[in-house]
Amino acid sequence: MSFWGAYQIAMSVVFSLMTALWIISLIAKDASIVDRFWGAGFVFIAWALALVTPEMNTQMTLLTVIVSIWGLRLSLYIHFRNRGHGEDYRYVEMRNHHGGSFWWYSFLSVFMLQGALMLIVAAPVIYVLAAPRAGGFEGLAYAGIWVWLVGFILEAGGDLQLSRFKSDATNKGKLLTSGLWSVTRHPNYFGDTLQWWGFGLFALTESSLTGWLTLIGPLVMTLFIINVSGVAMLEKNLKVNKPGYAEYVAATPAFFPKWKFWLGLISVAAIIFVFTNVTTT
Repeated sequence: MSFWGAYQIAMSVVFSLMTALWIISLIAKDASIVDRFWGAGFVFIAWALALVTPEMNTQMTLLTVIVSIWGLRLSLYIHFRNRGHGEDYRYVEMRNHHGGSFWWYSFLSVFMLQGALMLIVAAPVIYVLAAPRAGGFEGLAYAGIWVWLVGFILEAGGDLQLSRFKSDATNKGKLLTSGLWSVTRHPNYFGDTLQWWGFGLFALTESSLTGWLTLIGPLVMTLFIINVSGVAMLEKNLKVNKPGYAEYVAATPAFFPKWKFWLGLISVAAIIFVFTNVTTT
């Protein structure tokens, strides 16, 4: 299957999914359900391509699995976090602003826009799953697994620590500044982008210009999280609503972790590299 052929399948999957979600949102009067399916949307893409690919090698199979782990965990986390809280304030404001025209406006500016973003970000996944490639499972694929795993631990671990912190009534109004939240103010967001760079490394296992171009996906994801939907938006609210946030800002980086984190990461990676080479020789 060609890369363009795989992209056409992905576009059909995303358009169908987003249209169905839009219809459900009209019935439920809750456009924020789109957020719950952000991660799951990539799982739909990956499995749709995996099912139509006649031959799946180790690299393709593993990428499908780790994309599924990332996407399903994220969607389930957002679902349980938002359950019972009603429509997100961003969509409420949009609904109030557009009034009677919100039903069609949301289709284009919420569901189709997120679908288009999904197709851009998914570029490396679509490229790898388009067809088996020469070289098999080696080189940068190992690095991709390592980067993904570190990112997953940061995102899932950060979300878990935050959930537990918020569930304790004595922490109401307080800041979480320990654990993973002591190395970066947004370990979950940084971990999310790190996982996508891990996926991107899978696309570089073969010397191909197209593979390199698919890194636009992780790049867009990173820029979007830092400047639009993640760090920037949350920081704006926290600076106003959280006492002591200025001190936290002065002591902890906003996105990229402290140098001690990188030193530890490189040390562990070096140990794994040496161990892998020793056991295979």
